[in-house]
Amino acid sequence: MPAPRLAAISISSDGRHFVRQPGGEPFLPIGFNYDHDEAGRLLEEYWEAEWPKVEQDFREMKSLGANVVRVHLQAGRFLESPDRARREALERLARLLSLAESVGIYLDITGLGSYLREDTPAWYDALDETGRWQAQATFWSAVAARCASSPAVFCYDLMNEPVVPGGPRSTGDWLGPPFGGKYHFVQFITLDPAGRPRPEVARQWIRKLAAAIRANDPRRLVTVGLVPWSLDRPGLTSGFVPEAIAPELDFICVHLYPEAGRGADALATLRAFQIGKPVLIEETFPLACPPEEFRQFLRDADAAGAGVVGFYWGRTLEECDASGSLPDALTAAQVRAIQEHAARRRG
Repeated sequence: MPAPRLAAISISSDGRHFVRQPGGEPFLPIGFNYDHDEAGRLLEEYWEAEWPKVEQDFREMKSLGANVVRVHLQAGRFLESPDRARREALERLARLLSLAESVGIYLDITGLGSYLREDTPAWYDALDETGRWQAQATFWSAVAARCASSPAVFCYDLMNEPVVPGGPRSTGDWLGPPFGGKYHFVQFITLDPAGRPRPEVARQWIRKLAAAIRANDPRRLVTVGLVPWSLDRPGLTSGFVPEAIAPELDFICVHLYPEAGRGADALATLRAFQIGKPVLIEETFPLACPPEEFRQFLRDADAAGAGVVGFYWGRTLEECDASGSLPDALTAAQVRAIQEHAARRRG
């Protein structure tokens, strides 16, 4: 039996939560980042040849309680040139939207990834700031146009963990250091702020890309995935200060990985992102703390966040429990902690 048609999601009248429309019924985003599989392959590496696997994974995430799945699209896979998107990639995205509709899951569509350096065209990295921003607008214009007719879009996330550098990037590299020696999750939106206030550069970039989306899909929510050090604090900061960029966004996303013995610090960071708009914990995992401390962080976050998105990497809970490996044990622990969080919030 097909899933009921997904309702449109908007912001509540108090500006702190999500609601379904029409009617205003509360909506709590709970789900998973579906960024790679159990073999470490990005979705775009297997969604053509192994489509049944994608279907199975979506049904598994639904059975685990997900109503939102975050997918990550790379710029190099979706752009043929600065002014032209790849038709084949857009068709694959349309198929993913149809799958989400049939399963009853919303998509958090995160774009402009350059996670694998080998997937990034040389022409893209050779663009100057103006040219790169325009190519990124081409990406989002094409994606939004293809997605506009689907009810399965929860939001468009402009980029995963963007940063405005504090000064000129002498290396000329748009990417931050690789995680695990492979994935470049942090990306710079300029190579030289040239004396401009960093939050203003961030705000101008968001404004340009959000306009490209809203010209083709004005109904959907727009956000950006922020590192926790985006707050305007002394020392390390991304330049994406929440207070400065909030006027351009519908809600705020923060990526939080609580550290052992420092759950209170993670909670304080989460609360600092509360600036009058919903705050979605778009990434979290017991990467640096024991599972019990992770569960306690989510308990403490019940009143501060407007939803939680963890990780699913292609293994069922039963497979994780049976493997005996530490990564699988942590994956299962975070799934169960997120399920408990959802039960408390909806209870």
